Amino acid sequence: MESDIIESLASLDLIDDDEIHSRPIHQFLSVPKAHSNTGNNIPGTTSVHELLECPVCTNSMYPPIHQCHNGHTLCSTCKARVHNRCPTCRQELGDIRCLALEKVAESLELPCKYCSLGCPEIFPYYSKLKHEAVCNFRPYNCPYAGSDCSTVGDIPFLVSHLRDDHKVDMHSGCTFNHRYVKSNPREVENATWMLTVFHCFGQYFCLHFEAFQLGMAPVYMAFLRFMGDEAEARNYSYSLEVGGNGRKLIWEGNPRSIRDSHKKVRDSHDGLIIQRNMALFFSGGDRKELKLRVTGRIWEEQQNPEGGESL
Repeated sequence: MESDIIESLASLDLIDDDEIHSRPIHQFLSVPKAHSNTGNNIPGTTSVHELLECPVCTNSMYPPIHQCHNGHTLCSTCKARVHNRCPTCRQELGDIRCLALEKVAESLELPCKYCSLGCPEIFPYYSKLKHEAVCNFRPYNCPYAGSDCSTVGDIPFLVSHLRDDHKVDMHSGCTFNHRYVKSNPREVENATWMLTVFHCFGQYFCLHFEAFQLGMAPVYMAFLRFMGDEAEARNYSYSLEVGGNGRKLIWEGNPRSIRDSHKKVRDSHDGLIIQRNMALFFSGGDRKELKLRVTGRIWEEQQNPEGGESL
């Protein structure tokens, strides 16, 4: 049945392009009626949305939509992957566009794919993909920086994931006091603290601290990310302080949303950055061992930073 539908689309290659614009879509696309099945109420129709699903990657197809001589369709990305051979009938694909299916897509309005997560929006087919890339209801990526974790989910799920799978330290309260010690401050690799998660004001925050190479010398950086969207993150501020030998550095700012990757935040230098020489000065002693104490607090934007609750 599905091949009958697609063959009716493929026949458009014999129709002049001006005629395509002048004739309504329903004259080109015939969808079979449902068949009744005693005891099993299974519809026999193939939805237009299913026709727009690439049979190789199963993603929605966008122009140019390609088809073989037998009418089997696939997306432009997968056309290159299958070496110009139809994955359904193994015939050579050529450069045939399925114009009918592209025009059918223009007439569709579909709900956001995150509707089950709460998004109420409906979009024209070709606008839907752009919205979904920035939809506020889309799942969050795991914020753990110590591995290439592909886990996604909502905030409660990711909090449990960080605690149970990554064994992240979880703290309640809006102040923090961490001591970082490294015997060889010239080594940069693996010079990271395990991610720490703080729960305060009914929200979750991720504190990162790590060393990385900046130019010819390593630097140490601490920054905070908010487990939520950017608009919500602007409702909070945080401060970080590091010092020793009668000197100190202080950083204040808004936490970045975990919508921004750990690497993006780090590479933008949006946090407390400590040069190695300064870090060794703060460490005191013979400057051969790194000893840093980083303290800080989180507060709601309308509150005085001195008024936050302590651990």
